[in-house]
Amino acid sequence: MSGTASGTTRQEQERSRVTRQKLMTAAIEVLVEKGWAGATMGAIAERAGVSRGACQHHFPTRAALVAAAVEHVFRQQVEELVRRANGLPESRRRVEPLLNLLHDVYAGPLFTAATHLWVAAVADEELKAILLPLETQVGREVHRLTVELLGLDERDRDVRDAVRATLDLLRGLALASLLHDDTARRRKVLAHWSRTLEAQLAPKRATQAD
Repeated sequence: MSGTASGTTRQEQERSRVTRQKLMTAAIEVLVEKGWAGATMGAIAERAGVSRGACQHHFPTRAALVAAAVEHVFRQQVEELVRRANGLPESRRRVEPLLNLLHDVYAGPLFTAATHLWVAAVADEELKAILLPLETQVGREVHRLTVELLGLDERDRDVRDAVRATLDLLRGLALASLLHDDTARRRKVLAHWSRTLEAQLAPKRATQAD
């Protein structure tokens, strides 16, 4: 392949990457604003500033597009979570700020968009078939990351149960915040759960350290 042809191919690949990025970003924005019913391929393409044909070239179905968008944004949020968590103190006071960081992930635009999708998937078999493996993948990754950031041992059943309960609590708080902002109550709940979690997990850390 000549240098010119190779350069052209790289330019085409970059344009394709940029277009996909625009479409995935637009899909999340439209989902948050208009829900599943309003997140049509046409609406997403218009928001992204591309033709509907270009949209369907990259993503043949709406379900495939939004699932790719959710996974893409989730990966970005995981990277941001890890970056911010690495700046937290390595002390007993780490649990509460860490839970607040995790809550930020659940309470952000991605969670709002995902909620629209999960509800729509109840009556949409195509969407459900795409989302179920993604939900499993995301759930496992968040669980693994939470265990890691807390400095715990995944093999311990009590640890697994405590982390599952924590993530369920965070999802519940995020759902509640979709309708109204109850920041004060959320802070009290997370502060209480942080103390409970720390009391339960501190002996586990001590055992691991021995």
